[in-house]
Amino acid sequence: MPNTEFSSGSDDSPVEEPTPEQRASISALVDSVRTVSEGLGGIFAAEGQELALVGGPVRDALLGRPAHDVDLTTDAVPQRILELVEGWADSVWTVGIDFGTVGLRKKNLQLEVTTYRSESYSPKSRKPEVAYGTDIEDDLVRRDFTVNAMAVRLPEGEFVDPFGGLADLRAGVLRTPGRPEDSFSDDPLRIMRAVRFAAQLGFSLAPEVAEAARDMAERLSIVSAERIRDELVKLLLSPDPRRGIELMVELGIAPYVLPEIPKLRLEIDEHHRHKDVYEHSLTVLDQAIGLERSRGHEPDLVLRLAALLHDIGKPRTRAFEGAGRVTFHHHEVVGASMSRKRLTALRFPKDVVSDVSSLVALHLRFHGYGRGEWTDSAVRRYARDAGPLLERLHILTRADCTTRNKRKAAALSRSYDDIERRIAELAEQEELDRIRPDLDGNEIQEILDIGPGPDVGKAYRHLLELRLENGPMGKEAATEALRAWAAEHLAG
Repeated sequence: MPNTEFSSGSDDSPVEEPTPEQRASISALVDSVRTVSEGLGGIFAAEGQELALVGGPVRDALLGRPAHDVDLTTDAVPQRILELVEGWADSVWTVGIDFGTVGLRKKNLQLEVTTYRSESYSPKSRKPEVAYGTDIEDDLVRRDFTVNAMAVRLPEGEFVDPFGGLADLRAGVLRTPGRPEDSFSDDPLRIMRAVRFAAQLGFSLAPEVAEAARDMAERLSIVSAERIRDELVKLLLSPDPRRGIELMVELGIAPYVLPEIPKLRLEIDEHHRHKDVYEHSLTVLDQAIGLERSRGHEPDLVLRLAALLHDIGKPRTRAFEGAGRVTFHHHEVVGASMSRKRLTALRFPKDVVSDVSSLVALHLRFHGYGRGEWTDSAVRRYARDAGPLLERLHILTRADCTTRNKRKAAALSRSYDDIERRIAELAEQEELDRIRPDLDGNEIQEILDIGPGPDVGKAYRHLLELRLENGPMGKEAATEALRAWAAEHLAG
């Protein structure tokens, strides 16, 4: 890597040079996109245009993390980018061209080239207004945080860090290149990005950034639900979602994203003692992630959402009874409805909305299991009702145990082990996930000598209940049971 030149955007921004290891990482980053650095970088340079790797790939290289995206910035306007990449790129797409971005593919490499720009939101607009620039420092100052405002010029590999991003990277601090008030005004979503990066990278917010986020949180109301959702998803799939959620609540961001979460901080007095539902929910989230990892699963958005939201129905269902007792009757039903409404408002896919709300509705079902008193039919129903969500329900139910009473926790753990064992045994014996009655609809019609209609459905459901209650019956016994049922319910 050539000698690196540095510039500082402010007198108090520390100017630091990369360590030898970080220089090697930057060189490796440039090498990993040599097709771009030598090919495209050479094309742009020959035509008098600038081109640089920027943002996340540079930050991740300095952190020793794999870079998944290739983001480039240039002084060439979008139409000029299209002219320069013609004949070089294998394919080009222009979905983001109105925002100055051209997408390219070269062999197996996918990248985006964006014109130097400054974008900002008018006070009530949900869409940014884009203006193009001609200087990389003017572009970098508009970036969200200093750790994302570093660049590597191509093809020469010069490292550009005008705002002390490397120093902040080493300190683990999120700071904005300019005033945070200007940055958050330009794009309020950066408030969410701040807490997301805190969870993702384990960084803290600079005091002025935290203060501006708190003061300007209301600006998130002009950002589209889809953009809010995308940041929330990245936060929840990060290594430490709890850190991000806590920041959202502390800074007053949560009311504009997940308003149900801060409402979990129920007031507890000396006469009405119950768990802090907010702290409990965060602990359940932590424990679900721990179980997710120990069972060898990838980060699971549905599970993490369900863990976070499983008790959001409690504030609405809280009731005080005698002797200081507090109840939350049917909070799982209310919570499922609230989860569906909130996730729909955030434009989550229908399957995610359905799966999360189903897990919230089911999360208390296990607590009727006691010491294993459930019959095999009850265990079958439990598994059938969970369906493909069964493994997630196992994890959520286990994670929901946050008691400090070691004896009680151990007893619950044994019960969880027992029901999972019984479900596994029943599944092996009966292929539980494909349970069907012993007779199908055509056989029911033939035996009862009836045509298609609601009576066939009623008979089918009756046989399914018998199947769940008794296990496999065989066609002869099922036929006899069907005729007995028909004699009582279909007479005349």
